[in-house]
Amino acid sequence: MATIAGTPWVRIKAFPILNPPILHRSNFYFGVRCIPKFRRSFSVSASVDKVDGGDVRVRFAPSPTGNLHVGGARTALFNYLFARANGGKFVLRIEDTDLERSTRQSEEAVLRDLSWLGLDWDEGPNVGGEYGPYRQSERNALYKQYAEKLLESGQVYRCFCSNEELEKMKEVAKLKQLPPVYMGKWASATNEEVREELEKGTPYTFRFRVPQEGSLKINDLIRGEVSWNLDTLGDFVIMRSNGQPVYNFCVTVDDATMAISHVIRAEEHLPNTLRQALIYKALGFPMPYFAHVSLILAPDRSKLSKRHGATSVGQFREMGYLPEAMVNYLALLGWGDGTENEFFTLEQLVEKFSISRVNKSGAVFDSTKLRWMNGQHLRALPSEELTKLIGERWKSTGILTESEGPFIEESVQLLKDAIDLVTDADKALSNLLSYPLHTTLTSSEAKPLVEDKLSEFSASLITAYDSGEILNALEEGPSGWQKWVKSFGKSLKRKGKSLFMPLRLLLTGKIHGPDMGASIVLLHKARSSGVVAPQAGFVPLNDRFEILRQIDWDAVTKDSPLVESPAPAAVPN
Repeated sequence: MATIAGTPWVRIKAFPILNPPILHRSNFYFGVRCIPKFRRSFSVSASVDKVDGGDVRVRFAPSPTGNLHVGGARTALFNYLFARANGGKFVLRIEDTDLERSTRQSEEAVLRDLSWLGLDWDEGPNVGGEYGPYRQSERNALYKQYAEKLLESGQVYRCFCSNEELEKMKEVAKLKQLPPVYMGKWASATNEEVREELEKGTPYTFRFRVPQEGSLKINDLIRGEVSWNLDTLGDFVIMRSNGQPVYNFCVTVDDATMAISHVIRAEEHLPNTLRQALIYKALGFPMPYFAHVSLILAPDRSKLSKRHGATSVGQFREMGYLPEAMVNYLALLGWGDGTENEFFTLEQLVEKFSISRVNKSGAVFDSTKLRWMNGQHLRALPSEELTKLIGERWKSTGILTESEGPFIEESVQLLKDAIDLVTDADKALSNLLSYPLHTTLTSSEAKPLVEDKLSEFSASLITAYDSGEILNALEEGPSGWQKWVKSFGKSLKRKGKSLFMPLRLLLTGKIHGPDMGASIVLLHKARSSGVVAPQAGFVPLNDRFEILRQIDWDAVTKDSPLVESPAPAAVPN
């Protein structure tokens, strides 16, 4: 329920099917008396605390002037979740009235990004619907019809002021330290004065007649009570001199004629609510509920922009992020279900989402948290899907010659904990295949191992390899390897770290890494399977033992230059 100037403003559904797109006045319920031509006092209070029993219809209305920003994607997501949670409709409308900057290419990119995120729309481009058309550029006749209606009622008047005259008004207002409101004569011009200008062909705009006194107050579903005084606004333009409608007029007519029940949008649109509410009232449209979502902030708490790195959905998709992770993370920017849980599927978000739990303070975009969350969703994929995704990546980047098979399956299972993005898989596998022994031996971290008779350990390991023990054990798989390691440790009277650390260093060339036994078994299979590409920088086991034979251990202990090992080829991008 809302009250305007003492008159009940009843919320009812009274919107016609747009076919053709021109609305017939007789199909509408006008529950508000029109303001007389020179009446300049106005008051409105709209209370919108909860969803009523009517149909829920929300919209996402991007401008196709660039890529879909993560802020826009979150707005779309909140609208989608609200609609699905309340059994309503999610409408996609393209606001392409900026003819110079709007492109069909940008529109297609926005649609592609929304589809990639899984935010399917019920009405809009490529889908249709009974309230179309869904591009503002195709609705000009509708805007002109309602502009003429306002002109006839006296809510709007023709303004013939030139740009020079308008600039002078701004300068005067600035000198007097007043708001830059319209002070021209056309608000009170006579019919004769207007007729003279029309006969001369003077260009004119349609300017909305704003009450000089009063206020607007709404109860925003997120921000609570918000109010404005009307004396700071001034009469504003709704139709330009070239016949093109202004944003606030288009949006109001579109939301009303598309029966939008809830307007969920970014807080930067909050000031627009004042102009739009005046237009709603003047046209007799019931006002929707409003919910203004706070901006997404950068780590320095400024507005997130390109200077902070990737900001568009398309960029994150190209970087290897999963749509499930993007949706999950965007939902948590300003919303939570009241528990410690942070992992949600889209279906779970629909079940849990409530507009009352959306926070009105700004949310900081944390790329590290997003990467972590992507890893959680990546590892939650079914094993077959994860293997296919990473296997195809390895083949496409030229590390492997095949995208499926036992070696790929076992490699994915071994390395997945180190993979947060699909692109991380390249480095993970390349590290497994590489053998940076000389670099590691000269590191400070390896010094304790070198000093613990590593040269003698190496000699025993080479002897075991030459005898065929190691290869025979690897042929038996993980169980055979474990059995051999235990036996080898007994022969050296070593166990635990004193056994496994030097063994890892000498066989993998590294001090840290995934499970050593599984790694060595995979290195053996990498050679026998033949799936590793020649340019991948793979150093097979036999070559590793040749490198071990050439190590000058006296030079190692004295920090002298070691025998150089063949440099592995770079992994292609």
